[in-house]
Amino acid sequence: MFISVFDIFKIGIGPSSSHTVGPMVAVHRYLDRVRGLSGAEARATRLTVTLHGSLAFTGKGHATDKAVCLGLLGARPDTLDPDDVDTMLETLQQKQRLRIDGLPELKFSPERDVVFDYGPPLPLHANGMTFHLLDASGAVIDTFVYYSIGGGFVVSEAELRKTTNEPVSELAKQDVPFPFASAKQMLEMGREAGLTIAEMKLQNESCDQPREEVEARVDRLWSAMDSCINRGITQTGTLPGGLKVRRRAADIYQKLIREGRSSPPYEHNVLDWLGVYAMAVNEENAAGGRVVTAPTNGAAGVIPAVTRYYLDHCPGADQAGIRTFLLTAAAVGGIIKTNASISGAEVGCQGEVGSASAMAAAGLCAALGGTNEQIENAAEIALEHHLGMTCDPIAGLVQVPCIERNALGAVKAVTAASLALRGDGSHFVPLDGCIETMRQTGMDMMEQYKETSKGGLAVNVVEC
Repeated sequence: MFISVFDIFKIGIGPSSSHTVGPMVAVHRYLDRVRGLSGAEARATRLTVTLHGSLAFTGKGHATDKAVCLGLLGARPDTLDPDDVDTMLETLQQKQRLRIDGLPELKFSPERDVVFDYGPPLPLHANGMTFHLLDASGAVIDTFVYYSIGGGFVVSEAELRKTTNEPVSELAKQDVPFPFASAKQMLEMGREAGLTIAEMKLQNESCDQPREEVEARVDRLWSAMDSCINRGITQTGTLPGGLKVRRRAADIYQKLIREGRSSPPYEHNVLDWLGVYAMAVNEENAAGGRVVTAPTNGAAGVIPAVTRYYLDHCPGADQAGIRTFLLTAAAVGGIIKTNASISGAEVGCQGEVGSASAMAAAGLCAALGGTNEQIENAAEIALEHHLGMTCDPIAGLVQVPCIERNALGAVKAVTAASLALRGDGSHFVPLDGCIETMRQTGMDMMEQYKETSKGGLAVNVVEC
């Protein structure tokens, strides 16, 4: 099983990869579909989109309805300028019309035609979307369902019905030199080839594009992550959504600058740097800014924070180390996605921040010269200590507890990498066993703790 580093890490917009980026991607997949339908061009007059399950329950907080509208207006998550969003939505609200290539002008009212279904989710997944293309009499020309399965990945019903041993077509590419689908296979292949995890991942990525281009694209991913940190530590004010959550990263950053890195008041001051980097990213995400799914938007701050920690606080850090970091992290993320989930709606936050922390721990361990066995150990330690973590965003917003949770996920990642580097790679619980435990725990987790805002902090904190 091969999942590209450029699938695990995707440039998009906040606040959610599964509830914002994914629906926007689904819209484009559906429009590609209907352009090929016989008779649609002559008969279609209206389009509706129904959001089911978690997409409905937390859709307002995650701007899912806005994402659908933006997708219908032609916006794509990797190129959309967040500063253009309000103007685009206001224009659509005024005109109530869509102009889509290959189709006649369609009637579309955001309030009427994006439907929030608060009933039971569709049988196959918590994040379902049903598209209806209608003619002038209201008769249905076409109906189709897509599922946003986490991290910006979107699959059709047929694709989702495939077994776990039969990879989804969009994600699968078996003609690579190291098609590891588990941590055990990854370690065995590395041992036989005498290669690091990052080297194997780079060879896989270089099968259909030059190595130099792969490295350049990885560098661009880090540049986008770093830019997000840098923007986040300069922005102040209150986050949108009604909770009146104040942005804190800029204030904390300025305090850290004044204290200085050479003579901080406490040795644990370095944890504050980790925290502020992570919070900066997730405040940007909550504000609808440009972020990189890592592997999701809700967990987007962990890997950039730990990478920035490596660059700013680890002697000898360089660009080659950052590439090693991100390639290794992506390899671990691909294994988690293949065998469990990176979606909060599927397995809770253990699949989002837990996965991100495991990926970051593996990446840091690799960048600091760890062996493949130590890297696998680092990922396992970080993931193990996120098991059971629920996804219970207050008001469906990716703010509380999500922003601080990323900071703590970053701290756990560094601790896990450090512990692994102190050992020889041998350990009691294998990473594969930990991933399977996460999958089972997610299956057993009650629905209200899986990104529905119907349990946990979401119902036990009274808004003032």
